[in-house]
Amino acid sequence: MIRPAKAGPERDPTFAALKAKVIARTGHHYYADKDDLLFDRLRKRFKACRLADSAAYLAHLDAEATGPAEWAALEAEITIGETFFFRYAEQFAALRGTILPGLIAARAETKSLRIWSAGCSTGAEPYSIAILLHELLGDDLPRWRIAITGTDISHEALGTARAAVFGRWALRTLPPEEHARYFVLGPSLPGIAREGSFTLRPEFRRMVRFEHQNLMSLLDGKAPSHFAGFDLILCRNVLIYFQADAVVGIVRGLGHRLVPDGWLLIGHAEPNPAFAATLQPVNLPGTVAYRLPTTALPIELPPPPQTVAAAFPRPVPEPPAPEADPPPAFAPMPAPIADAPPPPPSPSIDGAGPEDVEAVLDAIRGLADSGQIAEGWRRVQAALLTTPTDARLHYYDGLLAYDLGRQAEAERALRGALYLDRTFVMAHYQLGLLLGAQGREAEARRAFDNAVRFGRDQPPDTLLREGDGLSAGRLVESVEDARLRMRTSVS
Repeated sequence: MIRPAKAGPERDPTFAALKAKVIARTGHHYYADKDDLLFDRLRKRFKACRLADSAAYLAHLDAEATGPAEWAALEAEITIGETFFFRYAEQFAALRGTILPGLIAARAETKSLRIWSAGCSTGAEPYSIAILLHELLGDDLPRWRIAITGTDISHEALGTARAAVFGRWALRTLPPEEHARYFVLGPSLPGIAREGSFTLRPEFRRMVRFEHQNLMSLLDGKAPSHFAGFDLILCRNVLIYFQADAVVGIVRGLGHRLVPDGWLLIGHAEPNPAFAATLQPVNLPGTVAYRLPTTALPIELPPPPQTVAAAFPRPVPEPPAPEADPPPAFAPMPAPIADAPPPPPSPSIDGAGPEDVEAVLDAIRGLADSGQIAEGWRRVQAALLTTPTDARLHYYDGLLAYDLGRQAEAERALRGALYLDRTFVMAHYQLGLLLGAQGREAEARRAFDNAVRFGRDQPPDTLLREGDGLSAGRLVESVEDARLRMRTSVS
């Protein structure tokens, strides 16, 4: 009879050895001080393999017959693939306004671009680049040779990327009118109705290829020779997994794979002064990019765009010219969610106390981004039993319920988040999207107005809570434009 896994890492004597082996193999130093989170993910593999503890699992990994396949499954499990389309508005504004136009101009004769999305997870990042280039090049696209490669350590994530089928979760920052521009409905995903899933259109899919790679190969010399000569490399929110020395080596290796005038983008929280030894930082509006030191840098960079595209940095048609008379001045709104229901009562659970919400949210995002929307939603529901007053949990309850096609529950959850925190800008915004999709325009306007109201209370460059890199100023600009267009459409 197989014994169940023990309660925690402190009671499993082989866990330390297993953890050391996992970090050495994957480079995921992220877990060095997160024993509980790593053990929770390992325990899922124990159960899947019908093994009792770390000792048995370590032997399973070392076995010639089972090790290779299990390492692939484990790497997929422990990699938290936070991904969605056009993630980090400021960086995509820089790509759209400075980086890609500059590369297109510089390659006008050869008409060729090579782009690498390192740590691409389920593919939203390289596909976002494909969409952006499709719009920037327009009718000239067929005359260009565009090679976009996405790599990841997770075979499972790459399989999802190749299928190019996404739930609403991955599209959560896109206005609804853009869904039809880039996607078609269906097919259904496990646990998600067909109307809640979207397949990327073929013209964008065929611009991207995917390949299994571990960034540690940049350190041990095993990186394939064809990974060189890139015009643009994106390695965003991947370096957080590695220890400091490995990060410097990986960035150096990425720099060596750029052409002389190429660009490197990393995550917002990942810049390090040590990178200056091999790369030159370039300050762009709202972000920092890197180039080789010999690159002739532009003397003056263009200002950030001041349109709705600045908040959702994708190429969109130019907004209409301003009216002769300005729109009515912003009027104070009534209490934003006076009709919202109170939060659900806190059930009594023997011995249960508030959870580590940050770890819970981390797990929820990981589940959702790996396509396990239903499991992520169940995780939110469980967390709400012990931590019912955290507005962020209600917010994600709403996003995931909406992704599952449960619109009434999604609305109730978002309103619950706003009951707990009426200044939660992203909850107002997502509620507006939900109501607008249902044709409830008056209520959608009110939600958007509240997003503007509370967004204006913050400095424009403040990154919004749960806004995935979106600043208050850019969201306000976007909502103001959307609100004006809604007013114009019914006048």
